[in-house]
Amino acid sequence: MSQILVVDDRADIRLSIAILLEDNGHQIVEADSPQVAQLQIKAHPVSLILLDMNYARDTTSGDEGLSFLSWLSSANIDIPVIAMTAWSNIDLVIQAMKLGAKDFIEKPWRNKQLLHCIEQQLTLTRLNGENLKLKQQLNLHNKHQYQWQSECMQQLFANINTLASTDVNILLTGENGTGKSDLAHYIHSQSGAKEHTMVAVNMGAISESLFESEMFGHTKGAFTDAKSQRIGRFELAENSTLFLDEIANIPLSQQAKLLRVLENGHYESVGSSQTKQANCRIISATNGNIRQLIADEKFRDDLYYRLNTIECHLPSLRERQLDILPLSQFFISKYAVKYQREHCQLSKAAQQALQGYHWPGNIRELSHLLQRAILLNTSGKISAEHLHLSATKVQQTNLPNMTLKAAEIVLIKQALQQTNNHIPQAAVLLGLTKSSLYRRIEKYGIV
Repeated sequence: MSQILVVDDRADIRLSIAILLEDNGHQIVEADSPQVAQLQIKAHPVSLILLDMNYARDTTSGDEGLSFLSWLSSANIDIPVIAMTAWSNIDLVIQAMKLGAKDFIEKPWRNKQLLHCIEQQLTLTRLNGENLKLKQQLNLHNKHQYQWQSECMQQLFANINTLASTDVNILLTGENGTGKSDLAHYIHSQSGAKEHTMVAVNMGAISESLFESEMFGHTKGAFTDAKSQRIGRFELAENSTLFLDEIANIPLSQQAKLLRVLENGHYESVGSSQTKQANCRIISATNGNIRQLIADEKFRDDLYYRLNTIECHLPSLRERQLDILPLSQFFISKYAVKYQREHCQLSKAAQQALQGYHWPGNIRELSHLLQRAILLNTSGKISAEHLHLSATKVQQTNLPNMTLKAAEIVLIKQALQQTNNHIPQAAVLLGLTKSSLYRRIEKYGIV
């Protein structure tokens, strides 16, 4: 719940705004002068400021409001400000904006307009915070990027580095766990749009009924559950990169709508007749055989040709033998730092086991396996037994003869046994969040 600071010398105005905003889920902090407002900012986690520009000693110039905006700037306080005044003064509006005000409302205000301005600024603040966090994560990711040893990956990255700076659409293919998502992030980080956040969407997770709403957005009231406006993924990715993962899972009935955007850039939000123009680069990925899907008439060939201006295939880990041990050391170092554990050494037998394994889960499986080994290791050395590769092979042989429910129960019980019923560590072994594992334990009645 956001806290909004209302700065106005009239108690009746503060009360009126407080009633309006509290009815719409906000908490209110009041100040009858800019001087009191400075104290309130230091005492409360304020999300937004509604600032009257004129006060009792000077009701027309707006100098007191401007001085407060100057103080916010000099104190490096980054809180969005919506300025308010009963005097329509263009020069004052311009001065306030130059000093950092984000918007301007004239008194007497219209409730809907005021609420819209507030929600808009709160949303922008939240998105800016998320963008900053993602950029920091991306910088950290790029800082610790693994350097590939195998010739096939070196050639792939040479091609990628040539393509990254262009705006061509790229289709990434390869088995599950080969690193298609990481490669998409890398391409974006090397592109001209790297200052903007890449927008990613798992196409396999979008239901057919919500496809248009997710991708193109919707207006408030467009359908029964549309209680507020929603911005679609194409609009969120404006001037950036839109990553469409699991592209082969788009329902055939929705593929024509995506094709239209790729052909001419035009789309409409659900419930709106206004045509918008998409301006983003498309990177898509799939582990499916799209050519077979086209032959089976489950995927449009014209959509496929729009997506794969350039197709880049990621080899399986089995095809990157030179990378298995260096990549293992990379993950060991990464997880030792993350979990504040001693850096472990791989025994000769463990190295041989890693190189001799067939890696059906590719890099994702290797990462999870070494994460588990680091979490459970107490000796400072990872042996072949710590890797549990033979157990993994047995599970893969037996799982096809079990129902999905039975397989989940077996794997959950094994993970709990290996971690002495430590839920967070068991979740890591299974590649689940802690809450997801708790839900499954409750669902299956596992004690």
